[in-house]
Parts: sequence; C-alpha cells; structure tokens
Amino acid sequence: MSLPLVIDCDQCVMQHTEACDDCVVTYICSREPGDAVVVDVQELRALRMLSDSGLVPELRHRRRTG
Repeated sequence: MSLPLVIDCDQCVMQHTEACDDCVVTYICSREPGDAVVVDVQELRALRMLSDSGLVPELRHRRRTG
C-alpha cells in the first residue's frame, strides 16, 4: 500500500526562498481556476519513468470521453 503524497509549503525548508519561484506546486497553485496545466509528451514520459521507479505517485488524471 502506498502512502499519499502530501505537499505542505509550511513544512518545506525552501519556503520563502528563490526556489518557490520555480516550484511545480507554486506553479500549479498560482493558476487561475479553470486554467489547464499542459504537460508535453517528453514531460509525461519523464513523469511515468519517475512513477514507475516509485519516486513520484502515478498521474491520476484521466481524460473524460463523450
């Protein structure tokens, strides 16, 4: 059983540093509601490799059909 990934900026040692400007969490959370996050094919492959290695959770997004 895998544990959930919890990202809490208050627990991050890099909070309020220049690293926040390039953080994927900051990027996603700063988006306007309804704005898509676009992941290109190379990025998706990299995410899958990391997931298959157990380094990040599996991408759970599934496109709606119909």
